[in-house]
Formats: sequence, structure tokens, C-alpha cells
Amino acid sequence: MAAQQSGFVRVKRGYKPLKVETLVGPISPGQDPTDPYFNFQWYLKNTGQNGGKPKLDLNVEAAWAQGVTGKNVTTAIMDDGVDYMHPDLKFNYNARASYDFSSNDPFPYPRYTDDWFNSHGTRCAGEVSAARDNDVCGVGVAYDSKIAGIRMLDQPYMTDLIEANSMGHEPHLIDIYSASWGPTDDGKTVDGPRNATMRAIVRGVNEGRNGLGNIYVWASGDGGEDDDCNCDGYAASMWTVSINSAINDGQNAHYDESCSSTLASTFSNGAKDPNTGVATTDLYGKCTTTHSGTSAAAPEAAGVFALALEANPQLTWRDIQHLTVLTSKRNSLFDAKGRFHWTMNGVGLEFNHLFGFGVLDAGAMVALAKQWRTVPARYHCEGGSVKEAMEIPSDRSVLLKINTGACAGSDTEVRYLEHVQAVISLNATRRGDVELFLTSPMGTRSMILSKRVNDDDHRDGFTKWPFMTTHTWGEYPHGTWLLEVSFNSQKPQHGFIREWTLMLHGTRDPPYVGLPVSDPHSKLAIVKKAHEERKA
Repeated sequence: MAAQQSGFVRVKRGYKPLKVETLVGPISPGQDPTDPYFNFQWYLKNTGQNGGKPKLDLNVEAAWAQGVTGKNVTTAIMDDGVDYMHPDLKFNYNARASYDFSSNDPFPYPRYTDDWFNSHGTRCAGEVSAARDNDVCGVGVAYDSKIAGIRMLDQPYMTDLIEANSMGHEPHLIDIYSASWGPTDDGKTVDGPRNATMRAIVRGVNEGRNGLGNIYVWASGDGGEDDDCNCDGYAASMWTVSINSAINDGQNAHYDESCSSTLASTFSNGAKDPNTGVATTDLYGKCTTTHSGTSAAAPEAAGVFALALEANPQLTWRDIQHLTVLTSKRNSLFDAKGRFHWTMNGVGLEFNHLFGFGVLDAGAMVALAKQWRTVPARYHCEGGSVKEAMEIPSDRSVLLKINTGACAGSDTEVRYLEHVQAVISLNATRRGDVELFLTSPMGTRSMILSKRVNDDDHRDGFTKWPFMTTHTWGEYPHGTWLLEVSFNSQKPQHGFIREWTLMLHGTRDPPYVGLPVSDPHSKLAIVKKAHEERKA
């Protein structure tokens, strides 16, 4: 049956104002790339240029030194097109895996406009796969990997079908999909994938890459402190890896959103010096130093994941998420406004509400990927629910508790957590003033919804909206979960929480049992020890 597709808005996320683990052993320093823009690529090698913090970078040289450069991995840039004739991209372009869904043809070339508005995809592509040592622009994170263009952002409205077709395009040729767009980052939108798109993403992780699962990388959003990426159903999805950004001295960028579903961070612009943007390829064979926003952060992560997949092509979509949690580094990342501090979860993993588990470390990820053993089967457990409506008073929190056995005794028991979702329905006189906190039985408190000053909805509220947290990764779910619901408002507000269902996702068996530990201080060693003590 053919259904009329309704149009909706999707926005590019480019902010436009006019030590590797001891597993590696000593690495001989390689030669720096000779590309003319390499020195501007502080996110690849931060020597302190332009006021940056030395060594605050993606540590890609430690991955390259292990002989890993992204060979035989394809990343699709789902965006406004890719200039596949660009001298820095053309030899790494995978035409077979590319398509133009905006105008239905196999040539995803960007549409010309006088203001170069459609440069977004080309800039993202260069971050992943720009060629090395060819005297053009800079170098990609995974400079021997392939890039595919999926043009799907350049039409008046987005439809569910265009999104679904894009995310399900050639899932056995494409390994990684990079998306630097989403619902409007205006601080009042609550929106996510529609039906066909959701099915395409689920099919991708379950069946893509010949059953290993496609990796969907998402930019967490450019709505700044007035937005919350848990209101963006793409970034907050369990099936996507949501990436935030830091600037060259380690603080968050002013456009960064924060939310508990962010898994890790990479780098983008935001420092005062104009040369601290992201240097990459631009339209018509040109180069730029000003690519920006969390838009620029997601493709860097896609490049790091491409390196991991070359190091170990058998990694599943979940292995990539586990590797991200275990090898990302706190480094010197900090919240410039002092709101969000680094906190340790119940099994010793450090997380931050802005940066997830820290900044990606390509050298460490590649080293661990080479030794990796696929994690055990994943189960989904409905941990319990509270169905009776409760009033949210204006002046204090309402506390809801679920005491869960985590489906013990059934075939969906979860003992070691990956993602946790609180599926919530509520209404309020002002939705933007509602704050939600979820506390795990091990005491980890996640802010799953923060105040959004621009959101004055009083009609829709949230209907079965899945608020997701990654912060309890590796913890044990059994016991009492606490949901705090309150208004953060000067004026009196009123509302009802109508239902709350706790969804636990993870494994029955401890995930890292077969993995050798070579560094007793690594995150792997810490979590593994916690899991072993629990079993004992």
C-alpha cells in the first residue's frame, strides 16, 4: 500500500555564524603526513598550536603506527552530497555504495548555491577519508578507508521514506553511517525516527554487515545548554553512537547539548582563534579550516571506528560501543560552566553528562580491537513499571521506585547492563521546566531530562518517550531504581507523570571474561575486576 509521506524538518548540525594502553608497547614515532593542512588538524595531533592543550587529540598516530589506516572499510556520509571529484577524496570514493535520494539517481553530487550551503557532506567526508601525502588539504582519520555519499538532506522536507532508504542503503557494502543532522535544535522540539526509519535502523544493527550490524554514528546536537539531546530520538537511540564535541583546550563547545545518552566525544570548533575550527576538504577541490559544530565531531568518530574495523573486521555494532566505553579517556575534558563533573559509576567507569565516557582514543581502541572477543548475547528485560498517574507538585520532587529482579529466572535476564531506558508518559503546564533523574541500584544518578527554557509546551508532554542513559554501563541492574520528577521553575507549575516503564538492556554473562588484561590500571581491568568480585 502506498501511503502519502508527510514532510518534516531535519537540520544539518554545523554551527555557522557569518597514552595508548600498555597493550601496544613502544611505538616508533611515524612520519607526520606532509599534507599542507595537517598542522591545522589539531584534533589529529595537538602540539599546543593556536592555544590548544598538547596531546589533547584523537591519538590517531598511535593507531597508524600499528599499521591501521582504515583499509577495506566504507563509511557513508548521509548528508547534502559529497564532492566525489575532489582530488583529496576521489580515490577513496566508493561509487557502488553511494546514492542520491534527494533527486533519485546514483550521483550524490552537491547542488550548487552561491553561499556554498551544501558543503556540509563534503567537509564531513574529508575528516574520515581524505588521502594522505598528496599535497592536497589535510588527511582523514582513516585515510585508506572508503567514503560513500548518500545525498538525502537537500530537499524542502524530509520524509520517513527518504530517511529509511538512506539508513538501509547497501548495508553489506557500507560499514558505518555518519549522520550530522537531526530534528531542529531549538530547545523545544521532541522528535525522532518515524516508523520506517526506526525499522531500517533496527534492521541495520541486526542484519547489516552480514549480521555483524551496521554502526550508526550521530552528532548529539547543536542546541547548546538550552537543549537536551535526550529529546532527539536519533541521538538518544541505543542503536546509534551519539558523539558530543570538545574544543582544543578541553572545554565543551558553547553549542554542545548535554544528555545521558551520549557515549563519547571528539573535537570541533569553538575556541576564540579562527584557526581552531576543523580543517578538511571543501567543495570544488578547495580546503577549509572552519568546519564546525557537533557536525564535525561525528565523522571523526566514524573515522576512528573505521580504524577499529580494519584492526578487527569481526567486531559487532555492540563491540564498537563496548570498545568506546573502555578506551575513551577523560583526558583534560571539562565543563566550562562547572555544571557537570566527572563521576564514577558502580563498576568504576568515569562518565560526564556532557562528554559521555570521554574522548575517543584511536590508538587504544585499535590495540584493544585486535585482542577483542565478541561480547555475549544481549537481552531486553522489562524491569517493571509504575502505571498509576501521580501528581508532580510545584515545589518538590515526586519519587517513583521500581524494585526489579531484572527478569531473573526467565530467558531475558540481564545481569550486566549496557543501555537503560526509562519510557515515560507525562504532561505538564510547562514541559520545559520538568527535570528527570534516574538512580540505579548501585547509586549512579543520571539526569535523563534537563530544563529546556525554550520549551513551553503544555499540550503534548511526553508519550511513551524512551529517555536513555549509558552511565550505568557494566553495572548490575537488580534492586531498586529511583525516578525523581520535579519542576525547575520560578513560577508554580503543575503536571502528572502517567507512566514509567524501566527497560534494561545487556547481557546475562559477564562481557569481558575472555579478554586478556595487560594494563592493571585500564578501564577494562577495573570493570573486569568488579565483575569477577561480584561473581565470587
